[in-house]
Amino acid sequence: LSESGVPQLVQPMIWDYAADLDVEGKVHLIEKYRRCGFSKVWFASAFKGATGVNQSLTLIGHHLKNHLQWLNVASNSPTDVLEGIALTGWQRYDHFSVLCELLPVSIPSLAVCLQALKNGGYSEKIKENVERLLGISNLETDTFMR
Repeated sequence: LSESGVPQLVQPMIWDYAADLDVEGKVHLIEKYRRCGFSKVWFASAFKGATGVNQSLTLIGHHLKNHLQWLNVASNSPTDVLEGIALTGWQRYDHFSVLCELLPVSIPSLAVCLQALKNGGYSEKIKENVERLLGISNLETDTFMR
């Protein structure tokens, strides 16, 4: 791979939407990419979709945990390796599937995930900020929003 010249032409993207992604495994994967000559990598997460083909509501806590795990991967990797994170929002699993969560029901999840990434973590203060920004009184991350 190193001799092919590909590492000078592209940057790999590591996709994982799990709430309990393997941080150590991802760090080792990044190290392998570095040894092959890739100077930068991207991460890919999801703020909606990716939890079930016919999911209609967004479980914010799942997506928040995923983003917090990606922040752990970033903090355990060389500081100059991360080029960015692609925050995806799945609409359907393939062109023959029904739609999964629509954007309006997943906006609280998007707001939580963006704030967690922007602030490098999640806290009660960040939760209160998201509630204020969205105009809601009780942001529920461990159950479905009502």
